[in-house]
Amino acid sequence: MPAQIISVTHPVGQALERVKVVLFRPFDAAKWFTIGFCAWLATLGRQRGVNFNTGFHDSGKVDADRIRETIWHVRDYVVTHLYWIIPVAAVLLAFFLAVWVCVTWLNSRGAFMFLHCVACNRSAVAEPWRQYRREGNSLFAFRLGLGLLSMAVTLPGVILAAGLLLRMFLADAWDTGGILRALGLGLAGAGWIMLVGLVRKLTNDFTVPVMYRRRAGWRDGWKAVLHLLSTYPGEILVYLLFQIVLAVIIAMLVIAVVIATCCLAGCIMALPYLGTVLLLPVLVFSRSYSLYYLAQFGADWDAFLPAEPPVGGSAGPSTPPSAVAPASPSAP
Repeated sequence: MPAQIISVTHPVGQALERVKVVLFRPFDAAKWFTIGFCAWLATLGRQRGVNFNTGFHDSGKVDADRIRETIWHVRDYVVTHLYWIIPVAAVLLAFFLAVWVCVTWLNSRGAFMFLHCVACNRSAVAEPWRQYRREGNSLFAFRLGLGLLSMAVTLPGVILAAGLLLRMFLADAWDTGGILRALGLGLAGAGWIMLVGLVRKLTNDFTVPVMYRRRAGWRDGWKAVLHLLSTYPGEILVYLLFQIVLAVIIAMLVIAVVIATCCLAGCIMALPYLGTVLLLPVLVFSRSYSLYYLAQFGADWDAFLPAEPPVGGSAGPSTPPSAVAPASPSAP
């Protein structure tokens, strides 16, 4: 491990320089669209829309009795038509689970494709798709397990809390014990969601680059990251807090661009794939920042160096040294 101070600000300049090298020196539209496709796969399923419709169309008053009556009508209808509601719900659930599994798989493979494009300054799709198949599938297995575990823990708590509140609402009898139990479940659920979000953040920022650099599976990747967390807990905490600062700055810049273009940029950002291409400088910066931050911990953490031979056998040719463009004169 390095003895020097680990900086969260120094990689900012390096990442900005990487954006210039990858996307603007020289500018190549075909390269943008190719790398944009890899970035789109890497962010697939993580885009979020904004809904400004509050759902209040009247004076804002809530008729509790009317809501209770509607709930009872819905309950009676569901009980009467369970013979077809259950099969339809099962089919829809299976469909959405299949879509989620497919999106998670594509996203996991795309994570290594996009990282490869950024680290090597190359616009390639087929090569990294094949070359990092084993690592991508290993990441998919981890994300699938994490997602299923998250649902298994979250859904029962949500159902139980909703049931407690609904029972008190329908009976119009709010008791302190029920409210406290629902509040406790809500706080526990919020804590669990934050923990899962942290694991996903560390997986994307640290574990994926380690798997890429060392050609390892998720277990070896996370083992290395956990060792890093135990050795440098303060530095990693500062990194996570600084990520919040960066996210705020990036959001402000994106909003400024949307306003300056009279919402034209916002309309394009809402489009699948094309929105990713437009946001490519932001995505390349974010990916480069975490790579340069990790590179401060030594060569074993530097994704800009040629990849190591695959662990446990060959999974395709490693990236030749000539394919890796210099990051910047100040790169670690």
